[in-house]
Amino acid sequence: MMKTDILIIGAGITGTAVARELSRFRAHISVIERGADIAEGATKANSGIVHAGYDALPGTKKAFFNVRGAAVYGNLCASLGVPYRRCGALVVGFDESDRAALERLKERGRTNGVPGLEILEKEALSALEPSLNPEASCALNVPGSAIVSPYELAFAMADDAALNGVEFRFGEDARSVAPDESGAGWIVDTGSSRYQCRAVINCAGAFGAELHNMISPEKLTMVHRRGQYYLLDRAETLPFSRTIFQCPNAMGKGVLVSPTVHGNLLIGPNAEDIENPLDTATTPEGLSFVLRTAQRTWPFLSVRTNITNFSGIRAHLNTDDFAVGAVSGCENAYEAIGIESPGLSSAPAIGEYLAAMVAEDMGLKRKDEIAAYVPGPKPFHEMTGEERDAAVRSNPEYGNIICRCEVVTEAEIRTAIRRPVGARTIDGVKRRTRAGMGRCQGGFCMPRVAEILSEELDCGILSVTKDGGASRILCDTVENMLKEAGRDE
Repeated sequence: MMKTDILIIGAGITGTAVARELSRFRAHISVIERGADIAEGATKANSGIVHAGYDALPGTKKAFFNVRGAAVYGNLCASLGVPYRRCGALVVGFDESDRAALERLKERGRTNGVPGLEILEKEALSALEPSLNPEASCALNVPGSAIVSPYELAFAMADDAALNGVEFRFGEDARSVAPDESGAGWIVDTGSSRYQCRAVINCAGAFGAELHNMISPEKLTMVHRRGQYYLLDRAETLPFSRTIFQCPNAMGKGVLVSPTVHGNLLIGPNAEDIENPLDTATTPEGLSFVLRTAQRTWPFLSVRTNITNFSGIRAHLNTDDFAVGAVSGCENAYEAIGIESPGLSSAPAIGEYLAAMVAEDMGLKRKDEIAAYVPGPKPFHEMTGEERDAAVRSNPEYGNIICRCEVVTEAEIRTAIRRPVGARTIDGVKRRTRAGMGRCQGGFCMPRVAEILSEELDCGILSVTKDGGASRILCDTVENMLKEAGRDE
């Protein structure tokens, strides 16, 4: 039995935000995650948009946390060294019914406290975004909308939390949550481990309602909503400088066309309700819908430069709102579930809110000193020539380019593995450094990344996996296979 004061279930953007805020208090805090790394669920597969808050219904938790979270994003990302850009957004309309919808969104945003919203007409649109479909007649201008790298933010918040004493454990799938018969709190069983904790915080993403229903008499139903995307290769000049939405519908904010903080163009998602919360497949039908719909925004859209497709699962509650706070009737049980869009935008505010609630309920005191998180050096591909020369002089491994597409060095990969909550898989390295995120998708660099992981983790290369579990990169060595075939001569 492993004992801890506070157990957080789930290490996505919400769980890591809660962990970081709680790490400022005197308590033993643990985070368990069913995946092999931070951000293995919806956090790694979403649009990366920090919404300003115009879409959420006034009075809902979505609206409350969205506006408060978006307000702190710039400073938070700057302090953690995470890519963030306030690029703005347009919600585009094509007819009078769309115009009426945009006016409603503008008023909703004003009610929520979102500044700077205005309706733009055709001429202004074409001046701002020349690649936009000329049939677009109007748009809601949202200057406060921004873009971020969601998983990089989760990694940084996890590192910050770990520096301040939070323990992270992976491959731990919470199968049951039940009151401790001794009255000491809660028992969480993962199959491989049992945790005894004074307080439990459910940030389990797609599995959040399932855990909620184990302890609460007030049952919730989770709808698993899959969204599929195209990611286009980086270009010197992108067709749009802002995120371009079409008018939203009952299934979400619709298909967008957006730059990413790394210079790619992201297109998607669709919205389809599915049974299996782990089914992140892409389908010809889903991708075809995304392409057709996006071409209404950008008629000349071509996916010839597409480098990958992916999908993510949105955790939609039947209440159509977030469930954040104490679990009714369950002492020292808390949750942040149903955190679909604008969940990424809301995460910092949810983390602050839940941490304050838990600390007050448990009588926790703030620490006298906090270990300062120091962001890593500038990525090698962003350095000037002089900066690169200095980096190589300080560490010759900067002179060894492992990923040619994204210009990622051996030094950066080894640093990613050595972080407080470091990479343990090929995908973990990829998301921390971008090695393997270019047009060849790891075709050239993956073997060397696997070797570096094997060296740093002091494990055999056959143990290296793509994303944990049974996803081994190599099944055997040539030498062993020849021996088995009787050809070891």
